Amino acid sequence: MKPKQHRGNLAVSIISGIVVVFIIVIWIAGWIGYSSFTDVLLEQYSESAYLTANTATQLVDGSKLKQYIDEGGENPEYQRSLKAIGKLCNTQNATFIYVVIPDADYSHVTHIYNTANENNNFERYEIGTVKETTNDDYKEAYRRIFEGKDKRATVIRDTGIIDSGSHITELVPVEYDNMVVAILCVQKPMSALDTGRTEYVWNIAVAMLVLTILVAVLYAVYLNARLLKPIKIITKEAERFARETSEPERRLTTRITHSDEIGILAQSIDKMTTETLQYMEHLTEVTKSQQKIATQLDVARQIQQSSLPKKFPAFPERDEFDVYASMTPALEVGGDFYNFFLIDDDHLAMVIADVSDKGVGAALFMMSAKILIENRALMGGKPSEILEFVNNQLCANNDSFMFVTVWLGIMEISTGKVIASNAGHEYPAIKNGDKFEIYNDDPHGTMLGLVENQKFADYTFTIDKKGTLFVYTDGVPDAEDSAHNRLGMTRMTEALNKAPDASPEEIINNVKDTIASFVKDAPRFDDTTVLCVKRLK
Repeated sequence: MKPKQHRGNLAVSIISGIVVVFIIVIWIAGWIGYSSFTDVLLEQYSESAYLTANTATQLVDGSKLKQYIDEGGENPEYQRSLKAIGKLCNTQNATFIYVVIPDADYSHVTHIYNTANENNNFERYEIGTVKETTNDDYKEAYRRIFEGKDKRATVIRDTGIIDSGSHITELVPVEYDNMVVAILCVQKPMSALDTGRTEYVWNIAVAMLVLTILVAVLYAVYLNARLLKPIKIITKEAERFARETSEPERRLTTRITHSDEIGILAQSIDKMTTETLQYMEHLTEVTKSQQKIATQLDVARQIQQSSLPKKFPAFPERDEFDVYASMTPALEVGGDFYNFFLIDDDHLAMVIADVSDKGVGAALFMMSAKILIENRALMGGKPSEILEFVNNQLCANNDSFMFVTVWLGIMEISTGKVIASNAGHEYPAIKNGDKFEIYNDDPHGTMLGLVENQKFADYTFTIDKKGTLFVYTDGVPDAEDSAHNRLGMTRMTEALNKAPDASPEEIINNVKDTIASFVKDAPRFDDTTVLCVKRLK
């Protein structure tokens, strides 16, 4: 795959994730606004209908309802009140205003007054018409008003098939001699609600589209300028130098002016290039090719060692945890490295890794991997997402086919909860009780730098108070004596449990002493790198 294509795919993946989160946030905010908007309009409709209903009750004489029915509505007084209620129905833009008397089980009602808005084509029921109660909502509203439990009731119908359209009905009692004798209902259309909600949804959709496009464009520009483009430049230069070992046409520091870790990496590679070439030029005059290689490796080792945090205590201002780490290189420049840094005040990132092969190329590959992991972790995300990002970056133009095993954990300092992901590295050792035990439930993924677009699994565990985490490279269990016997996991665990409650520095020293006693004078063929973190409270 070409570098440009790889970078584009990576940018699309990251931006897509940001856009999805952004859309979810906007959708939630829109739904809350939609619900609030609906509630406000419904409340306004309800109050308007209620005021109309109260006015209409003043036009109904509850003492004469049965008389009106017996007379078939021919009473002049009834006709006057019916006309007045009809006029009120029109002026208040109500669909219907009607007065009914429910039967004993509230399943049917007898209409006394029934008016329909003159702008509609609905026919009104004549006095004495008996109709089935519309639905259970109306039945319950009738019951509660007739039994004196409510002084008003509201029924909303805005779903399903409704002949009169979405509407709200306010129900109030018609009383005589302090008794409920009938129920007056005012039905109002909710066309404004439907129109308003539709307009609101469209406005939210348009705003979401515009904001999403804007966020995607801005983030793409930022991501390309701050991360993808500099990383591509550094990776190509590192591989070019590892392949050619010659002066570059243009220094990295003239092309990358960042003051962050990427800028530091560019400065380090420029420095290594200068010092390596200077040594090579000098040695060409006085030494043979083996001496040139030895000097080159020594420069690379110095740069490699200088890139690792070595100041302890690392966080003297923090009393919740203690951390210590060590790397003992073998005879050649290796690719082991460790790292730890605060992502924020409550999250500590812990990294240990082992690059394949030896030499300057491995050292450059190691530094690229270290900076990529730290820089991406500081942007946030799960360990599996960080490893996926770094893997894709390392795979781009990896003509040397190097790879690196990585264990990455992020600890929530306040709780001890660790989210970790493993890219082909060793199992961690955890002490949460009386002794250290190897955590064999650690799911292993593929090493970084081999196959693009690999997925990695996250898993969690907790470091209890006074608990300790110990991670290491394979140089610890694979250490050999002169008879080629391996130290192995059992001896390593025994070394950890010599003083399991000791400080991280003492625990690491116990492991190193055990290795030294076991190996004795046998030559070392691999780096020994360890990292230990203890929760203090």
